Parts: sequence; structure tokens; C-alpha cells
Amino acid sequence: MIENGAGGAADDLVWYAAYGSNMHLSRLRCYLTGGTPEGGARTVPGCRDPAEPARSVPLMLPGLLYFATESLIWTGGRAFYDPDGPGQTAARAYLLTVAQFSDIAAQEMYRLPDTDLDLTEAITNGRALLGPGRYETLSYAGTFENRPILTCTAPWRHTDLPGNSPAPTYLRHLAAGLIESHRWTIETTATYLATRPGANHTWTPETLAALLAT
Repeated sequence: MIENGAGGAADDLVWYAAYGSNMHLSRLRCYLTGGTPEGGARTVPGCRDPAEPARSVPLMLPGLLYFATESLIWTGGRAFYDPDGPGQTAARAYLLTVAQFSDIAAQEMYRLPDTDLDLTEAITNGRALLGPGRYETLSYAGTFENRPILTCTAPWRHTDLPGNSPAPTYLRHLAAGLIESHRWTIETTATYLATRPGANHTWTPETLAALLAT
């Protein structure tokens, strides 16, 4: 259960709430150890500390998952999180060090993973803008087991720009992560993803379920 209110970590650990392809552990490992994700077109350097997450837990975040812009890695729309949007977003929260979270965020922002982020503003105010574009906004979603839950998204609302349908390979990673962490069926996973803004331009629960079943 996510707790409300500001909270600090009892140690150097935070929850990184992945809601996109990083829900799939094999994809997250590329950000930890370096490499190219299956089906992707970009190689990343990895974290200064490539250790596995201490734990992972399924969480539901308040707000909306949507797909927009054009991914340079997958083609098609990227997953973004609008914390002020309606409904809930399924996430997989990984227990990481601040340094690991900082390095994953840097790679998402196309920056070098070499500096620990100051998370004070995000935890105090609910978000912190580190840049104007994709994944350059830190979003705080409360605490779990007295440690802060943080993720990366964009500064805009889901209504601020046109949606863009995500590519099949990208959706496979999201679906694998949801099934791994939330233990959802293919049908539940397909219905959730296909009905998100942007994805619903092309996908239906039936067509996505057929893709995931192959």
C-alpha cells in the first residue's frame, strides 16, 4: 500500500517505479549492466553499480499511463506517466540505491550516468524538472515501507500532445513486465495496455492479446 505524504529513506535506498518497458527485468538489466535491449536500437552504458535490485514489488500508482512522441529505440510511441491523470497506472517498483536510480534516470534522459541526483525537490514538491523533454521530470508517488517511490516522466499532461501508438516489440516488454510482477493474464494485460491513450489509436484488447499469445 502506498503511503501519502513526504517521506525520506531510512538509508540510501529508494523505490524506482517503472511503468514502461523497464517493468521487464531483462530490459532493466540493460540500464544496470549496459547493452542493447532485445528489439531495441540503442546501446546504453549501464550504471556505475550494476548490482541487481534488492527487491521488486508490484504497485498501482495514482494517475494515467499514455503513449506519445516517437521512440528512437523502439519506433512508435513512448510510455509516459501523468500523475494528475485519471485512474491508476500499474508499475513495478525496484528497490535501488540512489546512485542506481540516478544512473537509470540519466540514461533515460540520454545523459551520462555519473552523478547522484538530489531528490529533495521531487520528494518535497511532488516533482522536479531536470529538463524540458521526455523522462526529464522526476515524479514522487509517496512512500512504500518508509522509502520514497520515484519515477521519470515528461512535464506535460496527457492531453497536451497527440498520442502515438507503441510498436509491437515495445509492448511485448511492457506486457512481460506486467505479467512478471503483477501476475496478470494475457487478457488482462492486453486490455490494460490497449486502452491507454495513444495505444488505443491502433490496438484493441483482442489484437494485442493475439500478439502476446504468439
